[in-house]
Amino acid sequence: MRPTTALGSPALGSPAHRSEGREKVTGAARYAAEHTPHAGAYAWPVPATVARGRVTAVDDAAALALPGVIGVLTPFNAPRLGSSDDPTLRLLQDVHVPHRGWYVALAVADTLEGARAAAAEVRIDYESEPHDVTLRADHPDAYTPEEANGGYPARRERGDADAALAAAAVRVDCAYSVPPLHNHPMEPHAATADRDARSGHLTVHDSSQGSGTVRTELAALFELPEEDITVVSEHVGGGFGSKGTPRAHVVLAVMAALHYGRPVKLSLPRAQLPSTVGHRAPTLHRVRLGARDDGTLTALAHEVTTHTSRVREFVEQAAVPARIMYAVPDSLTTHRAVALDVPTPSWMRAPGEAPGMYALESAMDELADALGMDPVELRVRNEPATEPDSDRPFSSRHLVECLREGAERFGWSERRTPRREGPLRIGSGVAAATYPVLVAPSTARAHARPDGGYLVEVNATDIGTGARTVLAQVAADALRVPLDAVTVAIGHTGLPAAALAGGSSGTASWGWAVHDACAALTDRLERHHGPLPDGGLSASADTAGSAGQKSPYSRHAFGAHFAEVAVDTVTGEVRVRRMLGVFAAGHILNPTTARSQFKGGMVMGLGMALTEHSTMDPAFGDFVESDLGAYHVPAHADVPDLEAHWIDEHDKHLNPMGSKGIGEIGIVGAAAAIGNAVTRATGRRMRELPLTPDRVLTALEGRDSASTA
Repeated sequence: MRPTTALGSPALGSPAHRSEGREKVTGAARYAAEHTPHAGAYAWPVPATVARGRVTAVDDAAALALPGVIGVLTPFNAPRLGSSDDPTLRLLQDVHVPHRGWYVALAVADTLEGARAAAAEVRIDYESEPHDVTLRADHPDAYTPEEANGGYPARRERGDADAALAAAAVRVDCAYSVPPLHNHPMEPHAATADRDARSGHLTVHDSSQGSGTVRTELAALFELPEEDITVVSEHVGGGFGSKGTPRAHVVLAVMAALHYGRPVKLSLPRAQLPSTVGHRAPTLHRVRLGARDDGTLTALAHEVTTHTSRVREFVEQAAVPARIMYAVPDSLTTHRAVALDVPTPSWMRAPGEAPGMYALESAMDELADALGMDPVELRVRNEPATEPDSDRPFSSRHLVECLREGAERFGWSERRTPRREGPLRIGSGVAAATYPVLVAPSTARAHARPDGGYLVEVNATDIGTGARTVLAQVAADALRVPLDAVTVAIGHTGLPAAALAGGSSGTASWGWAVHDACAALTDRLERHHGPLPDGGLSASADTAGSAGQKSPYSRHAFGAHFAEVAVDTVTGEVRVRRMLGVFAAGHILNPTTARSQFKGGMVMGLGMALTEHSTMDPAFGDFVESDLGAYHVPAHADVPDLEAHWIDEHDKHLNPMGSKGIGEIGIVGAAAAIGNAVTRATGRRMRELPLTPDRVLTALEGRDSASTA
C-alpha cells in the first residue's frame, strides 16, 4: 500500500523554486574544481603559439627547476592514448599543430600558482607552415559535405527554386554574415581526477553536460573498463553546448593523474576557452525569396557557407530552419564548408537555428518592405499546413497564435511606425522562432522509502536549467505525492544511464524515463499490502522502446519575438528598450524556471545582435577577443524591459508530460527582431552582425553600400 497520498493540485505546471537553490547561493553546491582530494596536484596547459606547423623541440628545464613542479608532459613523453572518434581529444600524441591554441604541453605542480609559473617557463620550438584561417563565400576549397550537424542532409531541393525565383513578381536577394561566437559559461571547463591507489578506481569530477559520455570516452582513451571509472557532474555552471562533449581539460587531468599517481585538478583559463572548447562557426548566408504581389511565397533559397577545422568536421546546420518555416513550393537549402586552420567549431545554444533564423527572418522582413506589407501578416500569410520539407503533419504548430498574441501584447500596430526623440530614432521589429523537438532514450529508477519519502535516480545533468526541480515535479505527479516528498539524485555515472543535456532534449528524455519508473512504482505500491520492507520498494524504466521510436510527425516548438530599439544618430549606439517573446513549446512544466530559460535565451540573442563577436586574426590565426573584457556579453543595463510569455499547447505526440524543449528557442529569432527594429528606426539595412556603433554610423552616413539597403 502507498505510504502517503496527495490529491491536491498537480506539481507539473505549477511554479516551483529550484530545489538546489539554497546550496548554490550558500556555496554548499560543489563544482568540479571545488573538489580537492588529499595530496592533490594542479595542472596548467601550454597552448601552441603558431597557426600551423609542428613542434620541433621542448625545453622544460627552467620549468622543472621551479619549486614544487612535478613534471611537464609533452608530445615526446606523454602517455599514449587509445582510439577515439573525436581527434580533438588525442592530446600530446604527436608534434603536429593544427591551429593556434592547440595544447602542446602540460605543466603539473603542487600548487596552482606553481603549475601556472611552470607552464610559462616551458619553451617550445616550432616549424611553422603556411596557414589559412579566412572564410569567404568564394573560397576555392569550399565543398558540400554529406551532412550538417544533427545528421541533416547538407543539401535539399524541392522543385526548381531558380526558375521560380526568376518568375516571381517580387524578389529579394540578400547576403548576411554572422561572426564566430563563443559560449563562455560562468564556470570555466574544469576537472578533478583521482585514482584510488588500492582499487585502481578512477573518479573524475567534470564540468560536463553528460557524465556518461565522458566516462565512455575516457574508458576508450585510457583503455580502462567503464566500470572502473566514475564521472560526477553534480553541479555545472552553464555550458550552452560547449560542455556537451568531453573537452581537452578532462583528458589532460586524467592523463596527469594516471601518469604521476596523484589527484590532479585542471581548470582552464577563460582566455583559452575560445580555441579549446568549441565555438559557433561564422556563417555567410545568401537568402533569396520570391513572392506574388499578395505576399504568397513562391520560391526560397538559403545557401550557407561556414568553416570547419582540419581536425574534425563540424558543419553548422544554418539552412535547416528554412525547410520547415514557411509554405513554399520551390526551395533550395544547402550548406558548404571550408576546412581551415582554425579550432574545431561545435555546439552553441541553438546551433543552426540561431544564425539561420537571423538570416531567414531578416530576409522575410526585407520581403515585407518590398511588398509594402506588415511583417506579421507576411508570416501569417505563408503558414504551412504540413512541414514543407517532408510533408509530414505537425504534431502541433501555433506560430500564428504566437505572432498574434505577441503583436497584441507588444502594441505592434502602434509601435511599428518609427519615430524620433531628438537625436534618437525609435523603431520596432518582429521575427519568428523555431526549434526541433529532440528526445533520446534514457533509464531511471524510483524508490519508495518506509518513511514515506521517495528517491528518484537518473544520470541527468543540471547545467543551470532547473532539471532537478522539474524532474521532481514529474515524479511527484506520477506518484501522486507532494513535491517535497521527492528527492532527485542526478549527475553521477553510478545512477541509471541517461542522455546528455543538449538540444533542449533533457526534460523530455529524462522526464519520460522518470515518469515511467514512477508509474511502475505506483503500480507496485498499489499491489503491495502491509508496511513497506526495510529496504523499501523500487521500480525501473528504460525508454529505448518508446522514446527511441521515430515519430511520423514534424515536432517543433515555435515562437515570436518583438523588439523596440533606440538608435543614437550621434554615437551610433543601439539600446534595446523592450523585448517580448511569446512561445508555443508544449506544456510548460514549471513557469518559474521556464521563464528564466526563455529570458536567458533572449538575452543571448540581444548579445548576438549588438555586442558579441570574435575576430579571427588572419596573420596570427587566433581569436582576438579571448576573454570577457573584449568579448562583450550583455549586462543588466543592456536589458531594461524583458517579457516572456507562452501559449500552453496540448500535444499528445510528444512524451507523457506533453513538453517540448525550451532551453534554446529563446535565442532563435531574437537577433533578427532587433536587427529588423534597427532597420525600422534608421531606414538602413545592416546585414552583418553585431550592430556595433561603428557599423551603425557607417550605415547612417551611407558609406557602405554592401551592408545597407
